[in-house]
Amino acid sequence: MSSVPPPAGRSLAVSSIGYMIFFSRWLQAPLYLGLIAAQMIYVWVFVQELWHLGDDVINHSADVTEASVMLAVLGLIDVVMIANLLIMVIIGGYETFVSKINLNGHPDQPEWLSHVNANVLKVKLAMAIIGISSIHLLKTFIEVGNMTDAGSGQEVTDEAYTSLGVFWQVVIHMVFIVSALALAAIDRMSKYTPPLGHGAPGAATGVDPAGSAQSEHRLTDAYVAPDALSRAAGEREISRL
Repeated sequence: MSSVPPPAGRSLAVSSIGYMIFFSRWLQAPLYLGLIAAQMIYVWVFVQELWHLGDDVINHSADVTEASVMLAVLGLIDVVMIANLLIMVIIGGYETFVSKINLNGHPDQPEWLSHVNANVLKVKLAMAIIGISSIHLLKTFIEVGNMTDAGSGQEVTDEAYTSLGVFWQVVIHMVFIVSALALAAIDRMSKYTPPLGHGAPGAATGVDPAGSAQSEHRLTDAYVAPDALSRAAGEREISRL
């Protein structure tokens, strides 16, 4: 492996420390491999939940209600949305913080991967978390349809709910929404560019500041010989006569 020469003005030790810090990003690669293993576990959980749902519908159809089927389906959707969240973290995080994947032109490239960055990734993760929270909140609303102030019994699932617990679920869900809106607003402000004629020198007149500076520089550096000026003045006098 050929050694990289240090940049001009830097010692070899300083450059070596900088390269070591830069290459330390590869320490995150095992973390993303671990998330892939976690996604495989979620696939197994999804298969188990689907198997239990099919077994209940086929072998215990008398005990199956519409609410129980809906809750089971919402549980499957919850697993899928968490798997989607893992995909965004694995691919987007690796692309942003570790190394480029170089999928340009690939037919299966995700649409959002072409313009992914830290801000876009945070907004998409926040939206995914809101979707997961919405599924959990919907499951709670189905369970507590006839809940009184004393609480709800275990009619469909094995979980007990209280009015205070449901209230805090709604509050936490609203906090997720406000956080996502704040992240989206920050991302929008970071991409803001002032309109034409505001804030950019020379925008109102349509004159390029760099071009005008170069023209002035050329005029200032131009040198005209004195005898040439006298000859030009003499020619103008002769032309008048």
